[in-house]
Amino acid sequence: MALLGPGCPGAGFAGVERLGHSGYHGWVLEDLLFRNAGGEAVPAFFLRPPEGHAPVPAAIYAHAHGNRYHIGRDELLNGRPALQSPYAPDLVAAGIATLCIEMPCFGARAEPGESARVKAALWQGEPLFAQMLAEQVAGVDFLTAHPMVRGDRIGTLGFSMGSTLAFWLAALEPRIRACSALCSFADLATLVERGAHDGHGHYMTVPGLLSVARTGQIAGLIAPRALQIGVGLQDWSTPEAAVAVARNDLEAAYSRGGRLVMHVDPDAGHEETTAMRAAVLKFLAEELAA
Repeated sequence: MALLGPGCPGAGFAGVERLGHSGYHGWVLEDLLFRNAGGEAVPAFFLRPPEGHAPVPAAIYAHAHGNRYHIGRDELLNGRPALQSPYAPDLVAAGIATLCIEMPCFGARAEPGESARVKAALWQGEPLFAQMLAEQVAGVDFLTAHPMVRGDRIGTLGFSMGSTLAFWLAALEPRIRACSALCSFADLATLVERGAHDGHGHYMTVPGLLSVARTGQIAGLIAPRALQIGVGLQDWSTPEAAVAVARNDLEAAYSRGGRLVMHVDPDAGHEETTAMRAAVLKFLAEELAA
């Protein structure tokens, strides 16, 4: 935690404004605007049941990167090329309320860009990743306080950058009951050794991390809470050797108890497959909605 600097876990959002709402597959889609500790506007979408509905499980949906800075929270509703389809309809069908926060340098927050934000954050003594995680933690605060959410049934999920945010958030935040992380789970030291690390964005740089913990050890902090990892071995970000190191650490952590589900596709690249989507929905239904 110390490597993330003083901004994480942060003080939470300073407030929330509801800009509007609309119907969505029989539920309600709220257009929210949070304010973070620095006063920056933070847009988010919140999918929830209609008024009068009993409280439901909920999830933090962390959107991806992919150098598509125009895509932020819209990924929840519109998807992206690497996904099978948008997650919003499936999560509504599963009875899971969902909060998707627009991360810094994406969507309406595209300026300042990633390079400028990373440099400014590091000069102030913390990585941009810390701000992202702090805002995700604030999102958990929002969900646990919401009258239509079951505070004991909160999960997190994401693809690529969203995957990394999802399992780090679950590792740091004990209120997360279950985590599903797709297509970004590999030992970072092994990636560096093989020269395979440069595909990751600057947002993810945490100075000094490799001397303190490996990827699998960080994710292992989630144990004994439920964790699902999905990877494709033809994915540039999850080569087999780096996945193997991380998996060994993770399985060691879960050997003491808890549910760990590994979905490994030897032929898949940096993409969600139909089998991955089915596995995610089954996992979340069992861990949150059951």
